[in-house]
Amino acid sequence: MSDRDVIVIGSGIGGLTAAALLSRYGKRVTVCESHTIAGGAAHSFSRQGFHFDSGPSFYCGLNDSHSRNPLRQVLKVLTETLPVVAYDPLGHYHFPEGTLPVYSQQERYLEAVGQFTPQGAKELERFIHRLLPLHDALQGIPTILLRADWQSIPILMGRCLPSLIKMLPHLGLVQSSVGQVMDREVSDRWVRRLIDLECFLLSGLKAHGTIAPEVAFMLGERSGAGVEYPLGGSGAIVEALVRGLKRWGGELRLGSHVDRILVESGKVTGVRLRRGEILHAPIVISNASMWDTYGKLLQPEDLPASYRQTALATPVVDSFIHLHLGIKADGLDNLTGHHVVVHDAERDLTTPGNTCMISIPSVWDASLAPPGHHVVHAYTLEPYENWQRDKNYQERKKERSQSLYRALERVIPDIRQRIVLELIGTPLTHAHYLRRDRGTYGAAIAAGQGMFPSTHTPISGLYRVGDSTMPGIGVPAVAASGILCANTLVQPQQTMELLKNW
Repeated sequence: MSDRDVIVIGSGIGGLTAAALLSRYGKRVTVCESHTIAGGAAHSFSRQGFHFDSGPSFYCGLNDSHSRNPLRQVLKVLTETLPVVAYDPLGHYHFPEGTLPVYSQQERYLEAVGQFTPQGAKELERFIHRLLPLHDALQGIPTILLRADWQSIPILMGRCLPSLIKMLPHLGLVQSSVGQVMDREVSDRWVRRLIDLECFLLSGLKAHGTIAPEVAFMLGERSGAGVEYPLGGSGAIVEALVRGLKRWGGELRLGSHVDRILVESGKVTGVRLRRGEILHAPIVISNASMWDTYGKLLQPEDLPASYRQTALATPVVDSFIHLHLGIKADGLDNLTGHHVVVHDAERDLTTPGNTCMISIPSVWDASLAPPGHHVVHAYTLEPYENWQRDKNYQERKKERSQSLYRALERVIPDIRQRIVLELIGTPLTHAHYLRRDRGTYGAAIAAGQGMFPSTHTPISGLYRVGDSTMPGIGVPAVAASGILCANTLVQPQQTMELLKNW
C-alpha cells in the first residue's frame, strides 16, 4: 500500500501548482525534482553574489485582486502573497529604425506607436479593441474553477452563466489566430511586425500561429492589472508555491531524478528514481515535457504505438542561448529593466540571433546584485542541432553569444567594459539542467493546426502538466495547466468548497 496519493515529476510552475493545490485539497503529495533547485525553467540561481532568473522575468497581476492571472489565483488559494514592484513602461522594443517604449496604459502606448506610424496606431487601436472584449468576457470565469473533464460544464453553468452569455458574441475569436484578427484590422507593415513580435514573445510563434485569447489576455492584464516584478525574482514565486505545498502537507524532494514511470496492466503504479528507489502512488503527474515523458520516462510498450508516434512528432520551439552577466552599474541611473532588440527588419523575427530579449531585474530589486552592480539576462533562439561538447564548444559559445552582446550595446553601449561575471548557457545547458528534450522552449502548435494536448494520457493514473499541455506556453498558461489537472483529480464539490468565499 502506498503512503502517498500523488507523485509529481518536476517542480516547474505547472508541477508545483498542481502539487500545491492537491495538497490544499488534502492529498498526500510528493514532488520529485532532479535538480538541487526547485522551479524548473523558472528557477533562480546565484553566482558570486549575483542572483539570476533562469527564464521568465515578465509578470502581470501578481498582487491585483481583480487579475485574471491563474498564478495569482493559485497563490490566493494557498494564502500566499508576494511583494512586488510595479513599473511602466513595461519595456522598450529596439527596432533598426528606432526605439518604441511599451506602456501598460493603452493611450500612451498608442501615442508612442503613432510616432512611428500615425495610421498604424489607428489600426492598432482597432486591433486592440477587437480583442479586449474577449478578455472582459472572461472576467467572470475564474481559472481556479476549471477542470479538464465534462464536470466543468455544470460548474460553469451554475456559477458563471452571465459570463458565458457575455462570451457568446466572441466565440469566433476563441478559435481564431491573432493573425486572422490582424489581417482584418491592420494593413500597416510596421504595426504588423510589432504584433508579430508581441506574439513571438508570448508563444514562440508569430501572429498567425498564436491563438487570439492568449493576446487578449496579455492586453487586458497589462492594461488592467499592470506589470510587476516580484522582489526576489522568479525564485520568489517558486518559493511561494513551495511554501504553499509544504504548509498543506506536501513534500518536495530535490536531487530526486526520476528515470522511469512504472506502469502495470495499463495503470500507473509509481516511479523509479535513478538511484534505484521506488516510490508508489496510484497517480503520477509529469511536469516533464511531452517528449521527455513519452520518449524517456515510459517504455514504448506502455503507450499505444500510434499515440506515442504522433506525440513525439509534435513540432518544438527552438532552444536558446543565454547570457548571464554581472556588470558595474556606475553611470546607469536611468536604466530600465526590459528590452527587446530586433537586429534586422528584413529577416524573420524567429531567425536565431535576430530577436534578442534582455532583462535587467536589479533595476527594480537592488538585492539581486552586489552594491554598485546589476544583473543582466539576455537570450535568443538557438537550434539544438549541431551542438556538442567538443574541443570547439567554448569557442562556439563565444561566437553564438555575439548577437546578444550587439543587442546589449543598444541599451548599454560600453557593456563589454563593465563585465565582472560572464556565464553563457547553450541549448545543451538548457537540456541538461532542466531535463528538457533538445532544450526546447515548448510545443510549436500553431493556431488552427492542432490543439495542445489535455492533461489526460492513455495510461490510467498518469497525467501531464506544463508547456506542452493545454493551454500552452508561458507562466500563466502552465499555472493554468496545473489548476486543470488538480481540479480534475478531486470532486467538483471540493473545488466549490475551497472557493466558497472567492
